[in-house]
Amino acid sequence: MLSHAESTSAKSLSYIGFSVFANAPHTESLAMGYCIRFCWALLLLSGSVQVRADETLIYVTEDYPPYNFSDNNILRGIAVDLLVLASQQTAQPVLRSHIRLMPWARSYRSTLKKPNHVLFSTTRTAEREKLFKWAGPIASSRVVLLAKKSRALRIDAVTDLQRYRIGSIRDDVGEQLVRSLGAQDSQLNLAANSDALVQQLQAGRIDLWATNETVAHWFLRNADLDPDDFESIYLLQAGELWYAFNPQVSDEKVQELQKAIDRIRQTPGISGKTRYDDILIDYL
Repeated sequence: MLSHAESTSAKSLSYIGFSVFANAPHTESLAMGYCIRFCWALLLLSGSVQVRADETLIYVTEDYPPYNFSDNNILRGIAVDLLVLASQQTAQPVLRSHIRLMPWARSYRSTLKKPNHVLFSTTRTAEREKLFKWAGPIASSRVVLLAKKSRALRIDAVTDLQRYRIGSIRDDVGEQLVRSLGAQDSQLNLAANSDALVQQLQAGRIDLWATNETVAHWFLRNADLDPDDFESIYLLQAGELWYAFNPQVSDEKVQELQKAIDRIRQTPGISGKTRYDDILIDYL
């Protein structure tokens, strides 16, 4: 629907169009119609641009416990709880039902392409820094190469990576980090979810799993495996998880969520020192 200002402008343009052609020959009536339609098109286009600029943010995530995961079709996790709680202090409160759960590769690529999308939980790296705008952090993160202890595998130098088959989620930070260290397509096994990689690691179809250490332990326990039977043999990166915004999202919206997260980290908690600590206690 056009605003009052747009409606007024449209009437003015229509009046101008009719005035210009009022005394024109009949053969010029078609040109008059084109002129009026062109003016209306410009008005509608300007209105749609404004709507897109003010569009509701769409939050997308993956199954990545304990940060974000589905529990009986209800989204839970550290990142989900923090987002829901912090967003209550913003112009766009987020409900769990508003968040879209999708495979990581799809979520990642959608956020790169679509101007109103926000992706989490996203490891903030130098390679990704300029691809997104950032709010957070959500939590600290250790991205490692995980192996079965019984294999007694070692990595003494980066070149040792070339000896092993490495599994990772497609487009995940694990894949990006091992590729940056020289891992080749032929030695990578890229999967859509962590459950598949747990089974491949246990069965020996991959030697190493490039993953977040905390997430890996969660999936191992979920598969009735003992995390103590596995070990992190190489630290790929110690960093943090963040909410990653498409760069076309306004700085104001990013900063609004950032300020709300900062307040959660400073507000006294019930079970922990702060409200943020209360969230961690529920999952760790």
